[in-house]
Amino acid sequence: MTSFDSSPQLNAWRALLALAVVFIMLATTGWTAVHQHRAAASPVDSDRTAWSRGSIAGAHLPDPTGPPADLARFFASLTTQQRGRLAARYPFAVGNMNGAPVTLRYTANRNAIEASRKVEQSRMHDSRLSPDGQHDATRRMQRYESLLAPGRQVLAFDPAGPGRVAEVKGDLSTAQRVSVVVPGVDTDVLTFQREDHTWTAPLGMATSLYDAERNAAPRTRTAVIAWADYTAPSGLGVDAATARLAEEGAIRLNALLDALPGHGALVLYCHSYGSVLCGVAARRMPERVTDIAVSGSPGMRASRASKLGTDARIWAMRDGNDWIRDVPNLEVGGLGHGADPMSSAFGARILSAAGARGHAGYFEPGTESLENFAEIGIGAYRAVRCAHQVVTCRTGLPGTVTA
Repeated sequence: MTSFDSSPQLNAWRALLALAVVFIMLATTGWTAVHQHRAAASPVDSDRTAWSRGSIAGAHLPDPTGPPADLARFFASLTTQQRGRLAARYPFAVGNMNGAPVTLRYTANRNAIEASRKVEQSRMHDSRLSPDGQHDATRRMQRYESLLAPGRQVLAFDPAGPGRVAEVKGDLSTAQRVSVVVPGVDTDVLTFQREDHTWTAPLGMATSLYDAERNAAPRTRTAVIAWADYTAPSGLGVDAATARLAEEGAIRLNALLDALPGHGALVLYCHSYGSVLCGVAARRMPERVTDIAVSGSPGMRASRASKLGTDARIWAMRDGNDWIRDVPNLEVGGLGHGADPMSSAFGARILSAAGARGHAGYFEPGTESLENFAEIGIGAYRAVRCAHQVVTCRTGLPGTVTA
């Protein structure tokens, strides 16, 4: 049997390496880079300001960031035409409004994306921009055109800075079980999807998972959200080694989870730095979250699963060739993300990742890693495959759904 625990000598070397990384980062970037951040201006904020000054049928509009239940009641009181007018007048506000009907958010985001496409189309030919700036505008314009393709269901969209986006596969309003894919570093509006190795990008991860869940349980109504609606670290610098962006993202994630329609189970799939975000968010997640599955995790900002503050089952997997295994599992001076979720001491249920091939391959079709994710997503817990035949990952699990 292969042990996932490290020897004391290896832990000592990792501690020294972590300290070395701390000093190098502080020497090259300083504490200011660790603790300060300037947020980019957002059309979402501008639209929310305009919304707050607006009215409909002579009545003031409610707080656009208010409780989702209050906003849901407000939209339910409107006619279809009134809702449509708000989505057209304040597309960035309505498209990112937790509590607004999901189909209205899809409509509003199409409006917001079209407006953003026109901006980038103009920037493509702006002589004041450098060739690199014009090239970036071209890439963004092409991405927005892709997001506008028929049938796409964009649940959140913000073009500010690197850009944020979330997209739904399936019918979110009628789903019995909803899965949410939370990606890691270098996630933005341009990397949201890929033409090659599609399953390595957030949309491809969600699409692979949605297809696998439908194949495993055709009669179970499922939906999957590719959630890239947070500012992820760019590269493996200080931001990737700290929890600051994870903490900001955790607030956004829980706001979404609290507002999702229905009462069915929610399952989170948190990859790489996304597992840091999920670890931070876990304590305040709604009770509907039944499972959190992490892959390629550098840590969840907790010493053990029981310290995450959630009743959700915690699952972990890592491919043997995933480079993340060499990242020190420590937290020193705010740098590092703590214990290895793959260690027996952490207490997660360890899943097989057979076939995953490295850090970005966990959602590749035909792999045991994706099959395991799908079984968890549909609630077929006793069908999951544990790592190295260690069947303890299935101990105390509930029964399965009917496929």
